[in-house]
Amino acid sequence: MTMQATVLAVDLGGSSLRCALVDRSGKLRALHAAPHRSAEEADPETWWQGLLAGAAVLRREDAEGFAAVRAIAISAFTRSLVLLDATGNVLRPAILWSDTRAEAALPALRALMPATHAEAAEINAFHPLARLFWLAQTEPAVMVRAFAAIEPKDELNRRLTGVVASDRISSARLAAAADLLRPLGLPPLLPPLRRPVEVVGPVSAGLPGALGALAGVPVLAMANDTWAAVTGLGAMRAGLAYCISGTTEVLGLLHDAPARAEGLLTVDWDGLWQLGGPSQLGADALAWLRGLGVATADPPSGDPVPILFLPSLAGERVPHWDPALRGAFLGLSRTHGTADLVRAVMQGIALNNLTVLQRAEAATGRHAGELRLGGGGGTPGWARIRADVLGRPVVLTGCPEPGLLGCAITAFAALEGAPLAKLQDELVRPAARFEPDPVRHAAALRLHALFRQAEAAVAPISRALAGPA
Repeated sequence: MTMQATVLAVDLGGSSLRCALVDRSGKLRALHAAPHRSAEEADPETWWQGLLAGAAVLRREDAEGFAAVRAIAISAFTRSLVLLDATGNVLRPAILWSDTRAEAALPALRALMPATHAEAAEINAFHPLARLFWLAQTEPAVMVRAFAAIEPKDELNRRLTGVVASDRISSARLAAAADLLRPLGLPPLLPPLRRPVEVVGPVSAGLPGALGALAGVPVLAMANDTWAAVTGLGAMRAGLAYCISGTTEVLGLLHDAPARAEGLLTVDWDGLWQLGGPSQLGADALAWLRGLGVATADPPSGDPVPILFLPSLAGERVPHWDPALRGAFLGLSRTHGTADLVRAVMQGIALNNLTVLQRAEAATGRHAGELRLGGGGGTPGWARIRADVLGRPVVLTGCPEPGLLGCAITAFAALEGAPLAKLQDELVRPAARFEPDPVRHAAALRLHALFRQAEAAVAPISRALAGPA
């Protein structure tokens, strides 16, 4: 029997680097996950060493599947910045998605930017232009040598192929602001951009370890981890919503035309338009609770709890873009126990989801047919809570690693010259569907109105507490 072709799929997430061999049926033949810590900065060399180690494990565990690798597809967290010089050397530690130090440079940057520029409304501490402007102020010697600004997965692609490139989705914000770089005294740092299904180049000969056996194998441009996971959930279709609940929470609605909404990102996803984006905290909020000694078992069905949890424990991106926001519990009484706190945390993040979804639906004029949920927060208990809060069916799929499956779907689509929709139909298998309860949804809508009031009331206090003493 002939061995099926496989893909080496890699997902560099906020808390782990995951590598897998995925065959044409969508089966994960072998999987290796290595945890890592993410702060404001990271040494890209650690990602490369993680990829080398992961490839070695996969070859040891499934030599036949490793020998059948026909493509490599890598996704990774976005809103991060790797600076290269003209020879491809990394100039400094990578700036990661959570870094808010560019906030100090925003007044000067906004004063220099044309107010009519299409990207003016998108500028905040997380924007690549703000970070580059801040670096020019704080590390001018580095910026003089800078040649390209790429994403984390692009750096791994560069180490594999020697080619510096990115994709149109992950680098969309930098591309939109590229005409501002020279007027602001910055180098023209935008790398060549590809579609996710395009090949960056072949694996170079002479790489160390197991990767040395893959010389000549094509490496795809791919896109960020959200795009990969949405593909792996089968949600890359107009009219579907998605939620990736991992270290951070990413929610969006797919539409067939551009639309804009307050606080949301609009990105061309290679023919579809994504309206939504990343919040600053997702399933990791439960890890925070566990760190406090609270058991976080998946809750059974139940009515919304009259406790508000504001989930801005690490500032907020979508929909507020304010790094100074802080979290809060409101409505606590002596009758509440730890199970109530767990449900309140899950409910609070779902209420934030509702804000994003409502804005996206209003902007696009379409009602999400269903929401595909994945990541660590993709549990049955949390899916029920989200369905009741959002008032939309929530679907869990059968693959526990949608990001890796999405990488494989993209790679097989490229190898076969087939549409992504065809591969999604073949390889994504829904496993459970949770319908909203109308009574609980009505209660959640009333709670959401209070949630929005609480956010507005607490924000000034948050900023005061987050500021200098």
